[in-house]
This record gives sequence, structure tokens and C-alpha cells, in this order.
Amino acid sequence: MKKFKNLNKNSPFHKTNDWLLNTIFYLLLSSGTMYLIFFQGHLMDFYEKSILFFLIPFLVWITNIWSSFRRFIVFCGMSVLLALILYQNHLERSEQIFLLKYVFSSQSAISWMNIFFILSMIFYWISIVRFPLIHLAKKFAWVAVFMGTTGILVRWREGYLINVDIGHVPISNLYEVLILLCLVISLFYLYYENKYPTGVLGGFIFTIVTSLVIFIEWYSINRDANQIQPLVPALNSWWIKLHVPANFIGYGGFCLSGIIGFAYLIKLNLNNKKDKKVFSSSIKHFPLFMIGSLLFLFPFIYVGKPSEIWIYFLLTNIIVSIFIFSIRNRIASMLPDLEILDDMIYKGISIGFTFFTIAIILGACWAAEAWGSYWQWDPKETWSLIVWMNYAAFLHARLSRGLRGGIIACWSMFGVLIISFAFLGVNIFLSGLHSYGDL
Repeated sequence: MKKFKNLNKNSPFHKTNDWLLNTIFYLLLSSGTMYLIFFQGHLMDFYEKSILFFLIPFLVWITNIWSSFRRFIVFCGMSVLLALILYQNHLERSEQIFLLKYVFSSQSAISWMNIFFILSMIFYWISIVRFPLIHLAKKFAWVAVFMGTTGILVRWREGYLINVDIGHVPISNLYEVLILLCLVISLFYLYYENKYPTGVLGGFIFTIVTSLVIFIEWYSINRDANQIQPLVPALNSWWIKLHVPANFIGYGGFCLSGIIGFAYLIKLNLNNKKDKKVFSSSIKHFPLFMIGSLLFLFPFIYVGKPSEIWIYFLLTNIIVSIFIFSIRNRIASMLPDLEILDDMIYKGISIGFTFFTIAIILGACWAAEAWGSYWQWDPKETWSLIVWMNYAAFLHARLSRGLRGGIIACWSMFGVLIISFAFLGVNIFLSGLHSYGDL
């Protein structure tokens, strides 16, 4: 695995001893904070100012332990600032100015995000045959996250340009939170790449991200979901700025661990080949490969009533399963060691569980303010509790009994299936107080 060690700092946003970008980062952070307080403070209540107060030191902390993220923020900040300057408070300029129309308007930036995520996935899988392309795959991933973050921030401003009453933080509907989920999963993995010799693990991660991207495109085309709409009255609260991000950071950590769990089983299968006591280990693990491949395209299973898209889903799932199964040995040889994969699963679930717990507490406080009760056993609340209990049991088994190996990989994968129903299935098949998130 030594040949992977030099890959960890191959980000287009990584450059050691770059004092200029560090200076720009702190200037952007301080000037942006002052602008919000002194010029936009009248639009912010006490709670929103408190969020800003805690966000700044958090950004300073995380950028100190992850220098690539600091540079990423600088480039995002500069691109968003350029977009705001080009708009000049007139939304119609998005169709008149070349850079806005094709690069920096929210829809253009999100489209570029989708394209680069797909390219990243393709090049990660090509890297199985030609390893050096993994450098390019990682660069595409960073560019995709950069464009997605720029797009979602510019979309925030575009809402206010349409109408002050329409403007809101862009994490209020399925289209927007799916973009957020793509960004969270990708940033989690890019941080892992900075810390571990991950090899071709990115191929698995960006396959599921690509499935989300395809779903976003389908949702935009068929449901016109990319249009900025007024905020649903039930979501018109400052709590949304805390509850939703914490919730999807939790989802992102859980999803990442589930995908790594799938890769763990492939690596485990290779290691077991020499064990004669393992009866047909390849066949034994094939059902798990099938379950894991379901994770790659899980959004499509909740599209609605049975239709031709279910057939496409099934065929794609079979093709993905056969492809991975046929080259499993070569993939496994390019994956990190089992100990590293095990540690990545555990840390992903630990971080996800922390943020998901915070999200549940914040959601309960929000419910008390909106509906007069902290908990009403709404289907969404019930399934959130099921998700929480599943991962609480996982961490208990890990910490008290030292649970490791294939069972935690399987547990993490099945956990993603539970999450997928709690996230999408509940809104489709069950009615309740959270029914504003329908497909």
C-alpha cells in the first residue's frame, strides 16, 4: 500500500506554505462577517447571529486541520463574490452575461457539478486499469464540489433577487437537500483521501454520488424541481438553518460508511480465497454484493408506483453487480487494508451519529415551537428514532465488545437501506406532519 501514500495531497486546492491564499481566507472570513453584521444585521434575528457567531470559529478550526478545505473556501468565496458582482441585483442578467449564463448562475454551476461528479466516477473506475488516472479523478471530484457549493450559495442570493419574501436558505426541498447530500458525502470522502491511502475507493463513493446526481437531473426535468419556490410555511423558521445541515451531515457519514462497508466485503472476499474452510467465498458474498449495489442507485426505488424506471433500475443494478463481481479481485488488490477500511467505517458512523443526534434534538426543539410538543410519533420522527437506535446499537457493540470485521460492513450497508426509507420512503408511503417533502 506504500504506492498510495503520495496521493493524499493531490487536491487542486492543496498547496503547502501558500501564505497568499491563507491571507485571502482570513480576509474573506473577517470582511464577510463584518458585512453581515453591519450591513445585513437588521435582517438577522438573535438566533441567526448566534449561528454566525459559532460558525466562524468552526470554519477556522476545520481549515486548520485540513488545509485543502481552506483553499477550497477561498475559491468558493471568490466565485460567489464574482457572481454577486455580475448580477448587480438584477436576476435577468443571468441570461445576458456569459459567465452567469454558462458558469456561475445556480443552475449552470449545479449542472457543472453533475458533469464533474460523473467524470470523477468514470476516471476512478478507469484507474483500475490505469492507476495514474486516479489523480485526475480526484481533481474532478474537487471541481464538482466547488461548482456545487458555488451553485447552492448563488441560489440563495437568487431567491432574494426574485422577491425578498421568496428568498430563503436553499435547503428546504428535496432537490436542494439532495445537492447538499452529494456535497457532504464527497467532502467526507475527500477528507478521508487526505488522511488514508484510499486507492480506488473513490470509485464506490462517486458511483452512489452519481446515482444521486442522475436522480437530481430526473427530478429537475420531470418535476421542474430546480425552480426556486416560496418557502413552505412549516419550514419558515431559523431552526431550518441548524436542523437540516446537521441531519444531512449525519446522513452523509452514514452513507459513506455503508459504501465503504461494501468495499470492505470485496476486500474480505479476496483475503478469504486462500482459506480452505471458507466454502465458495465468492458465491457466499455475491448476495451481499447485490445488496451493496442497491445502495448505488437507491433513490430510484422510491420514484413512485411501478413503472418502466423500475425495470431500468433492476437492469442497471444487475449490470453493476456483475461488473464489480467479475473484477472483484483486481478491485480488492487496489483497495486499502481491511484495518483502514474498518477504521473509516467506524469514524464515519461516529461522526454521522454525533450530528444526527444533534439534528434530532434540534428537531424536537423546533417541533415544540411549531406544534407545541417535542415528540408526536410522526412517521418521520419514528423512523428517525429507528435510524438513531440502529447506529447507537452499532457503536455500543463496537465500544463495549470490540465488534469488527465483516459484520460491521454488513451492518453499515443495511443501515443505509434504513436511512433511504427514513429519508425518501416515509414521505412517499406514509403521511404525517413532514409530508411537505414528497417527490
